[in-house]
Amino acid sequence: MRMLVVGAGSTGGYFGGRLAQAGRDVTFLVRAARAAQLAEQGLQIVSPHGDFTLRPQLVTADAISGPYDAILLTVKAFSLESALADMAPAVGDKTMILPVLNGMRHVDLLAKRFGKRTVVGCACKIAGSVDDQGRVVQQTLTQDIAYGELDGKVSPRIQELDRFMRDAGFDARLSSAIEREMWEKWILLAGLGGINCLMRGTIGEVAQAPRGSKFALAVLEEIVSVVRAVGVPPSSDFVASAKSALTAKGSSLTSSMYRDLQRGVRVEADQIMGDLVERAGAASI
Repeated sequence: MRMLVVGAGSTGGYFGGRLAQAGRDVTFLVRAARAAQLAEQGLQIVSPHGDFTLRPQLVTADAISGPYDAILLTVKAFSLESALADMAPAVGDKTMILPVLNGMRHVDLLAKRFGKRTVVGCACKIAGSVDDQGRVVQQTLTQDIAYGELDGKVSPRIQELDRFMRDAGFDARLSSAIEREMWEKWILLAGLGGINCLMRGTIGEVAQAPRGSKFALAVLEEIVSVVRAVGVPPSSDFVASAKSALTAKGSSLTSSMYRDLQRGVRVEADQIMGDLVERAGAASI
């Protein structure tokens, strides 16, 4: 199996780097500036699971020669439109696209552009960033990626993908309920981002404030009510876990959207919050 990783940032750089380190056939689709940086200093991973540097296979959009078996799409949601154009020559009739973007709008756009069959459900959990030196820095031990057919079937191609992803230095698993997991991830991100950004604080700081936990639970309840109406309802265990995580006193938990807001860079508010509001409106909520 040949995989194209679109983006060599904190998510694509980490999972793609681990796969390449494990001997899998991985190529990174990157912009010219990132390609030059990686060619000069290599792809450097700083991780509590062990640091390493590798010389990755790189390609720019104008040099893609044909389809890949799988594409791991890891760009920020607001860069999706340009990424679709860049990766188009790499998409063939049998290509599987694994998007790990936030929200669900990207699934609709991918299906419209390349056909519904090309899209494989995918959700990852990892906290990372790219530092000033261009290194991919993993900030916690969590490194989970799940994937599966959106209809829940265990197809031959998803079994082949599972073999490719396993035993590569991170937690990889085949899920028969990947669409629900994607909606659950969106619930958590929207809840976490909404709480952090509106209150300008960590989960612990909000929980410590008067009526802070009540506010956080109201935000979560509203998001869950929307998803139950327009998407795949979350499990009761997930909702209980989310309630606990989003009201934990002393927690330093923050969303990437909040961290981007603090840094003064572009945030994924349209994709994480705005799309949810639009879907709610369309359902007369």
